[in-house]
Amino acid sequence: MILALRKMFPCLTRRLAVSALVVLLAGATTAGALEISGLLKERLRAVVAVEFTIQTETDRRQVTAAGTVVDAEGTIIITGASISPGLPVDQLRDFKVYRPESDESFAASYLGQDALSGFHFLRVEEKAREHLSPLTRFGTAAVPALGDEVWGIGLRGKDEDFAPYVLSARVAMVARLPNRTALAAQDVASPGLPVFGPDGQLAGLALNSFGQNFLLFSRTQAGAPIMLVNAEESSVVLLAEEVLPFLHRVPATPAGRPASWLGIYGLQPVDPEVGKLLQLERQSGVVVSDILADSPAARAGLQDRDIVLAIDGQPLPRLKPDRVVVSYVGQEVLKRRPGDTLRFTVLRDGARLELPVAVADEPKMVREAERKYFERLGFTAREQVVADRILHRAGPGEEGGVIVNFVKPNSPVAAAGLRPDDWVREIDGVTVADFTAAAQLLAAIEADRTRAEFVLLTRRGGETQVLRVKLN
Repeated sequence: MILALRKMFPCLTRRLAVSALVVLLAGATTAGALEISGLLKERLRAVVAVEFTIQTETDRRQVTAAGTVVDAEGTIIITGASISPGLPVDQLRDFKVYRPESDESFAASYLGQDALSGFHFLRVEEKAREHLSPLTRFGTAAVPALGDEVWGIGLRGKDEDFAPYVLSARVAMVARLPNRTALAAQDVASPGLPVFGPDGQLAGLALNSFGQNFLLFSRTQAGAPIMLVNAEESSVVLLAEEVLPFLHRVPATPAGRPASWLGIYGLQPVDPEVGKLLQLERQSGVVVSDILADSPAARAGLQDRDIVLAIDGQPLPRLKPDRVVVSYVGQEVLKRRPGDTLRFTVLRDGARLELPVAVADEPKMVREAERKYFERLGFTAREQVVADRILHRAGPGEEGGVIVNFVKPNSPVAAAGLRPDDWVREIDGVTVADFTAAAQLLAAIEADRTRAEFVLLTRRGGETQVLRVKLN
């Protein structure tokens, strides 16, 4: 009913929306609805809206996300999808926190993203904390069974003072993806907000919704497939037992460090037919490939085509679909800290080996890389990092050059065909040794107003190309 009312009257004022919510809950005939109306006020103290600005090379964009309070120190989490991966921290500005049904804002600081959970952490200023309560105070609900009812909270937009509303649905499925996740029959909360059982205990946290496939029919198209994703509400719930252990993982730096790393960039589940040949029908495993030279994995002796069967003596779980086990292995690495040791049991040429691997802190990440925007040329050059060498399958000794991080539409380099993630190897015939050298060459070209053109030698998808950029 709440959803129907919102769709029929999208411009409801805050008072009307809240009044309608109270009337609908008070007039409901089920005991569960009556209980929710009594539980709602306290649980709203764990719910906030987070507003921040993304300052890019060419524009300034405000973003709003729903957040959940996780401790008494004013720590707040928002989902990983709220901020694009690789976005440098200095482009994230002016974090503000709003309570539901309020236009008063409180300043907050960005603490970073935890790579394991994907949560972004913030901390709101002290004077706001008296109005907030952590979600841990509500207790933990039992893992919901199929058909059990759960309910959660959604927030309207800023123009409606983030008015709250209630959603509820029955659990349609519980799966390991690899974390235990409930899928509700309908949307049950805004992404990033808590979901509760009928008694108000914490059942989990809503994640961003999965896409849903539809067929679009029109006068010119007959059943064209499309995918729709609801950005405001979700039916995907990470269960409480998977959420609570992550709440203390506040990064040490806004860049998200420490970031555990082994240097393995290619893992694939064992093909079922290959598993039969290797007599692994009852054993889950992942095939290793793309091991970075001189990485912890390489130094430990891991090789391409090794099959990982166990970590620290624990066999890899059998998960469906098979590809989920790859995420499980990645999470096991991220659960460790730099300096810890993982013991991999691998199958190689029919023999089982035990290989201890020392976890390291990941080398410089994309969000930490140096970068500079050249306005007249129309692009941002970024320092090359390990992830770029993996993407471009660079061999030993191919560390030079810079990466194209941003291309301004209709700019000279865009007209020449330059694209984000291109690897610039030469500028006007000069081999680019590193970011500093590239920045100097590009700055000189940009400052020379008499310059009519320049030439870039780039690499994309393993192919080299020459781009002639006309400036006048």
